[in-house]
Amino acid sequence: MIKIAPSLLSADFMRLEDEINKIQNAGADILHLDIMDGHFVPNLTFGLPIIKQIKDFAKIPIDVHLMVSNPDAYLETLGNWNIDYVSFHQEAEIHIHRQIKVLQDLGVKAGIAINPATPIETVLHVVTD
Repeated sequence: MIKIAPSLLSADFMRLEDEINKIQNAGADILHLDIMDGHFVPNLTFGLPIIKQIKDFAKIPIDVHLMVSNPDAYLETLGNWNIDYVSFHQEAEIHIHRQIKVLQDLGVKAGIAINPATPIETVLHVVTD
């Protein structure tokens, strides 16, 4: 089944409430949040307080894509907030199976992102059907 998950990154940040409502009213299935820390990638986006406000406001599931150097610092908090999906970059973690386990134990659907130059073989040991 195909699901539509627009990224809030292209929104007008001065009008996030209106932008979220537009996404929901248009029939999106999931709201995607790209989280950048200015270290793993050069840009900076939403921090934890904004993520929490978006989660409390949104009426559709939230998908958080951690483009950060230290995803461990986010996982427990996001799980405790009942974020639906969290993906983090294999390049930012040495033992990705540990982070996946943390997320799964918190009831979060875990995902692994990889940069284009990263061989797919680096994540095959954690891939399941």
